[in-house]
Order: sequence, then C-alpha cells, then structure tokens
Amino acid sequence: MIFKRKLYDKMLRWKNERKGTSALLIEGARRVGKSTLAKTFAQNEYKSYILIDFSKASKRINELFEDMMDLDFFFINLQNIFGVSLKKRESLIIFDEVQFQPLARQAIKHLVADGRYDYIETGSLISIRRNVQDILIPSEETKITLHPMDFDEFYMAIGKQDMPELLRQAYNLHRPIGEATHRKLMRDLRLYMLVGGMPQAVEAYINHNDMRMVDDTKREILDLYESDLRKLDPVGNTASQLFRAIPNQLNSNASRYMASGIVSNKRTDKITSIISDLEDSKTVVMAYHVNDPGIGMGMFQDFDRYKMFLADTGLFVTLAFMEKSYTENIIYQKLLSDKLDANLGYIYENLVAQILYSQGNKLFYYTFPVPNSNHNYEIDFLLSKGNKIVPIEVKSSGYKTHKSLDAFCEKFSSRIGERLLIYSKDYAKDGMTTCLPIYYTGLL
Repeated sequence: MIFKRKLYDKMLRWKNERKGTSALLIEGARRVGKSTLAKTFAQNEYKSYILIDFSKASKRINELFEDMMDLDFFFINLQNIFGVSLKKRESLIIFDEVQFQPLARQAIKHLVADGRYDYIETGSLISIRRNVQDILIPSEETKITLHPMDFDEFYMAIGKQDMPELLRQAYNLHRPIGEATHRKLMRDLRLYMLVGGMPQAVEAYINHNDMRMVDDTKREILDLYESDLRKLDPVGNTASQLFRAIPNQLNSNASRYMASGIVSNKRTDKITSIISDLEDSKTVVMAYHVNDPGIGMGMFQDFDRYKMFLADTGLFVTLAFMEKSYTENIIYQKLLSDKLDANLGYIYENLVAQILYSQGNKLFYYTFPVPNSNHNYEIDFLLSKGNKIVPIEVKSSGYKTHKSLDAFCEKFSSRIGERLLIYSKDYAKDGMTTCLPIYYTGLL
C-alpha cells in the first residue's frame, strides 16, 4: 500500500527550491517507509528514475563507484544496467540504503556538482560512525527525517481523510468538544497507539482487521531492529539490552534511565557511545534532564541523566510484552476496552514523546525534590516558545491534581509561558493550567 506522508511536501520544496544544487538525504529507522516514499516521489515528479538498492546491489554496480573521474562513463553504465533513459534535469537517481555503500555517499559531491540529475539518498543507522569513518561526508546534502506515521497520517490511511482537519478545527475552539466526540477521538487514538505508525503494521491492520496479525508484524520489525543493534556491540550485546529494557525502565517510574542496572559491567564511556548510536538509529527518542530550565535548555542538559522512549508507540506496546504471546499482552486488552490504569500511564508518556520529537522538538525534562520528602516533583517535558518555557505534565487516568506542574510554575514563575496538562479527558481550564486531551498533542 502507498500511504500519504507529510514529508512529501518537504521533498517537493527541496526539488523546486534547490534545483539540483543538493542531494536529499532521508534518514529514519528501518521499515519506516523511506524507500517507498522516495520511489513514489520519483514516479510522480520525474520523467524517469533509477533506484539503486545497495542492500542487494550487484558487484558490477558497486564497482562503478570506485572511480568517479569519468561521469559520462558512469551514467552510461547505469542506464545500460537498469534499462532506463535518464533525461537532463528531469530524472532522479535514488541511492537506497546508502549506508551499505559509503563510496556512493561520498560520490554525491561530484554528482551534484555535475548537475545533470537530482539525487535522493535513504539510509538507516546512517550516522553511525563505522559506516562513514573512511569517507568524505558531502556538504551538498539536505537532510530530512522520516518518522513513523503520525495520528493524521494514520487517519488518512484508514480512510478517514477528513479527520485531521476536523481535529484542527476542534483544537482551535479552545473549549470542550463534548463527551460523545471525545470518546470517539480517544477510541481512535487508542487504536493508533496499538497499531502504531510503522507502514507494515498499518497495512496489516487494514488488510486483516486482526490485532494478532498486527502484533506479528511489529514483532518482525523489532527482531530486525535487534539484529541491527547487535552489530553495534557484537560481544556485549549492549545496544540490544538497553533497547529491550525501555518499557521496564519507564514502568519503574524512576527519574532517569538506569543503564548501569542493565549492563553493569560496562564502562560509562562505552554506554555513552552506545546511547549515541541508538539515538542516531532513529529507533529511540531521548529526553535529557535539564539542570536549569529556561531559554537555551540545550546548554544545561545533563548527558548522564536521561529517559529513553521508542520512536513508535505501537512497537513499544509489543516490546513491553515481547517475551510473552499476544494473548498475554494486557496492554492490548486494556486499551481496546478503555481500561488503561495509572500503572500503564507510561504508554501515554511514550506517545507524547514520540509526537513532540517528530515535530522537531529536542526533549528535556526536569525533576526537583519535594520539601520534607524522599520523593521528587517531575515535569515530563519542557518546550521552549519565544522567551518562555512550556512545562508539560502527562497523566493517563485517575487525574485529580497536577502538583508537579504547580510547584514547578511557582519555582520558576518568571520563565513560564503556557502550562499544559496532557491527559485522557476532554479540554478544560484549571486556573492557569490548560488541560489538553492527548489527541491534540500533535497540534501544539
């Protein structure tokens, strides 16, 4: 299936504005739809194209990139191999899974300077140092990231094309939308949380309307991720262990990801390097503790205190019960029946992290001690808007108060702009706090 993706519009702007002066590099996790999007774009926007999949390219194709001195010879060979006639300024060449052929990425500098055709690169784990350490990284690249399908794209995929605009209109009213409509939107959101935004999982849902089939698809994707991650540390398997532990770490309600409890025999610098690789892989979303919340939070982030989320909440739901069968996954049961209790609220937190990150936000959080107590207040996410910060607290159910948000806003009153509680109920105002249904998160 070909799904509508919002990134297509950015790709179109690149084509029309850059006019061949840069290559487009589409980064993203495996199976997120990069190849399909690039191919669809090529078919719609160019008179002809060549797609080179370096995960299975022949020796003859790979050898072409060993000598880029004669580009006429290079292009003639490509056209003969693929049986495609390239047309000046009207054709596109796609380097798919370019991380498997670093020389192709290095060649971008010369190909762009030549100016005859446009170029799109797609890659997974592409920023990992071992894939590019021996080549000259081209500066002639425009980088964009393809994330899992968001709630709007999910709506369009399942045939509810009008819902994204209706959701925007409801959000702009800044008032409750009523119990019946709210229940319907929450039901749709829970379905999205279960299926997730990986195109193969969405396709499995559409084709079979069977959550077991969807779960099987997600397990295949997670197995693929783990296979990739094991390559980062073949001996210690550190990356895979850290990845698998994400649901458990969030469920523990700790104020940070406790990597030392998972891989206790690893040096700190080794863990830091693996965490960086995980972040580069686009399979996880990182939120770092900020020691002084304010404008320019990146200057005060603590690289040793962080939380880790999955980049797709649908995969998160499956990973949480990866060692058990689908029928034993209580998250499916509770979400489908709208019985998700507070103990499973970390699923909503993962969803909010996924949405905020996919909008281009770098994620930060903040903790500080409760007076005369062993507990901490915690602000789940901090955003920067203008010269103010926006604190966000996430609640799933059983909401009664927002003590952390109140204490934080009192502590840093001069720095606060909007203050948000994101939760599972209808829109409301509680004093200065805006209580926002979680399905509006993507509209912030």
